[in-house]
Amino acid sequence: MEKNNNESIKKVSIICAKGSLEDVYAALVLANGAVMEGKEARLFFTFFGMDAIIKKRMNKLHTATVGNPALRMPNGSRMPKLLGLIPGVQSMVSKMMKKEMDKLDVPPVDEFLDMITAGGGEVYACKLAFDMFKLKKEDLSEHVSGILTVGEFYEKAGGEGSQIIFT
Repeated sequence: MEKNNNESIKKVSIICAKGSLEDVYAALVLANGAVMEGKEARLFFTFFGMDAIIKKRMNKLHTATVGNPALRMPNGSRMPKLLGLIPGVQSMVSKMMKKEMDKLDVPPVDEFLDMITAGGGEVYACKLAFDMFKLKKEDLSEHVSGILTVGEFYEKAGGEGSQIIFT
């Protein structure tokens, strides 16, 4: 949906469907940026993105090393795709990413969700994924405001000045 110059975004709803470190953080950064700019922000986690709001998994996310054509080695060269198949490489790359994020004071997932919700942002789990993965409410972070169907999410996401972002 293209906005003209007289229209501004007032509300963003971000869908996170992937559970890799880089995909989850993209959603968190966008939501936090919206909250900091005084915009309404909603996060909707579905399918493997649910790892970001499952208490036991949220701070143990990994970087995708297979099927990630943009992944680079420390020297800046592209990482050979087959290297990602070697046991331990994904953990090593994930540790390197987290180390670089720590240098920039990027908070862990739970703290990022604290900041977003403290600023008025809302976090939702997808009902389909919740049921499919046989989760219980107590499996989810306390940041989760509710478990919504897609239709319920669209109702909350709509309205004048709203944008839906899929990460």
